[in-house]
Amino acid sequence: MRVIGITGGVGAGKSAILSHIQENYNCRVFLADEAAHQVEEKGQPCYDRLVKLLGEEILAEDKTIHRQRMAEKIFSDPALLSQVNAMIHPAVKERILEVIREEKRALIHDFLIIEAALLIEQGYLEIVDEMWYVYASDEVRRKRLRETRGYSDLKIDSIMEKQLGEKKFRHYCHVVIDNDSSLPDACGQVDQILREYLKQDQE
Repeated sequence: MRVIGITGGVGAGKSAILSHIQENYNCRVFLADEAAHQVEEKGQPCYDRLVKLLGEEILAEDKTIHRQRMAEKIFSDPALLSQVNAMIHPAVKERILEVIREEKRALIHDFLIIEAALLIEQGYLEIVDEMWYVYASDEVRRKRLRETRGYSDLKIDSIMEKQLGEKKFRHYCHVVIDNDSSLPDACGQVDQILREYLKQDQE
C-alpha cells in the first residue's frame, strides 16, 4: 500500500482530484480537516484544552464545539490562533499516523491518500511515501474561488498570502498534477501514474 500526500494552494482543485481517485481506485482518502474535527470532539485530545483556553462560549447547546463560534474568536486574535494551532496540528498529525498504522495492518487498500493544504509545513514529507502537488495558476484559482465559493478578492488575498508559493510546492513534491486547464486532463495524469503503480505492484 502506498501512502500519498496531496497538497496545493486554495482553489487548485484538490477536492475534485480526490473525488476522482476515490471513485476509481481501491483507496482510502483521509482529510486533515476530518482529523481536526475528530480531535476536537468530546473526550478527544483537544476538547478540554480548547474549552479551557477559549471559554464555554465556543460550545453549542449539546456541549460540542461550535466551529463557527470558535473560528470567530480565534481568527480575530493572531496570538490565540497560534495557540490553537499549536494544540491541534500535533493532534491531527498523530491521528493521521494512527490511520496510516491501521491501513498498513489491514492491507485492504492499494492507496491511502492524505489531503491537507499544510502537509509540507507540518512535516508530513517524513510520513508519506510521496507528496503530490495539485497545480493551478493564481488566475485560475482566483476565478474558481469567486465562482464556486463566492469569495471576494480580499478574502482570496488573505488566504493565498498564508500559503506556500508555487516554487516551494514544486521543490518539495515528488509529483505535479497540472489542473490549470480541464479536470479530465488532470484526472488523466492521475490515472497514468496510479495505473503504473498498480502494474508495478503486480509484477
